[in-house]
Amino acid sequence: MARQPTIFVPHGGGPWPFVDLRGFVPANDVEKLRAYLVGLPASLPAAPKALLVVSAHWEETLPTVMTSPRPPIFYDYYGFPPDAYAIEWPAPGDPALADRVVALLGKAGIPAQTNATRGFDHGTFIPFKVAWPEADVPTIQLSLKVGLDPAEHLAIGRALEPLRDEGVLILGSGMSYHNLRDIRSASAPGVSVVFDTWLRAAATATTEERARQLGSWASAPEARRAHPREEHLMPLMVVAGAAGQDAGRVTFNDDFMRTRISAVHYG
Repeated sequence: MARQPTIFVPHGGGPWPFVDLRGFVPANDVEKLRAYLVGLPASLPAAPKALLVVSAHWEETLPTVMTSPRPPIFYDYYGFPPDAYAIEWPAPGDPALADRVVALLGKAGIPAQTNATRGFDHGTFIPFKVAWPEADVPTIQLSLKVGLDPAEHLAIGRALEPLRDEGVLILGSGMSYHNLRDIRSASAPGVSVVFDTWLRAAATATTEERARQLGSWASAPEARRAHPREEHLMPLMVVAGAAGQDAGRVTFNDDFMRTRISAVHYG
């Protein structure tokens, strides 16, 4: 079975490609990010057996994996037109994969738990509806751990690396810039470029160096202006941990709502 890469993707904002958000998201930004996501399946060495998604929009006291065979949609955004709450993406769940995730984390000494009712949040059903519109790939989500410690999330990723050799595509869904309070300020574009430049270098460094740099991300230039709270950065930590010795490469780097965002592929 072909070894799958592990990928950090920017998921955009809210229901961005499926609802008319002109005035908030420029049409050119929508098309560039959409094109990247549409091309994602073709960039893989083989069709994945399943998707394991770590979304910025789910945190629990312990890493928690969804176990529903038919996960519902969790519309975890607000203030959008009614069409935003009718978006469907009926991908099947994968309870056996959920059990495997819990077992791998436990083997690494990381306690984990399950959730039988959790649905796909917009960090999953929005970007991956673009990439897999037929919703025919079994998909589950794994939560972040409360506290958002980068070292803990790197360790979670390292524990899950064996899944890549089992045909599972591990996806981190976040944003390399996420400061909604400041995003419309005159300084936001420059801040995002400074931090994203650092982040791309750190994420593509050698294994030990990238773990060191990502683990101390908060000391990077403009770090706390780009991420007042780091939940949108933690999925990258899991992906980088799961990368093992694989080199990273930046596969998307462009503007979205005037700020610079990136995607990173390993393997």
